[in-house]
Parts: sequence; C-alpha cells; structure tokens
Amino acid sequence: MTTDLTPQQWLLLLGVVGAFAALSLYSIWDAFHREFKTTGEKMAWVQVSVLVPFLGGLAYLIFGKRRGERNR
Repeated sequence: MTTDLTPQQWLLLLGVVGAFAALSLYSIWDAFHREFKTTGEKMAWVQVSVLVPFLGGLAYLIFGKRRGERNR
C-alpha cells in the first residue's frame, strides 16, 4: 500500500500534527509554571496533557489554567 499524497496534503498534515503537538507542549509547560492547590492536581493536568494529547491540552486551557496561579 502506498500513499500518494500531494505536497500540499503533506504540508497540511504536518501543520495539523504540529498544531496538536504545540498545544500539548504549551499545556505541559504552562502547568509546570503555575501553582496549584496541590502537587497532585498539577501532575494530574500534566498527565492528562501527555496521555490524551490534543483533548487533554485543550481541557487544560479551558478548565485547568484558571485553577492555577502564575508563579512570579
């Protein structure tokens, strides 16, 4: 089986995968730089972002980011 994707399709595919990866990496980075009520809560958000890449990162940005305070 061969994949006959055009260069434009490859670029679109790489762009989508890159956007998903960037969202997950940003969520992980941001969670590490915030103070949560417990360390367990922080680690739970990191685990969700790692184990459920796109949806976990999106859930963190919608729900988790508000729960933590920015470190100064």
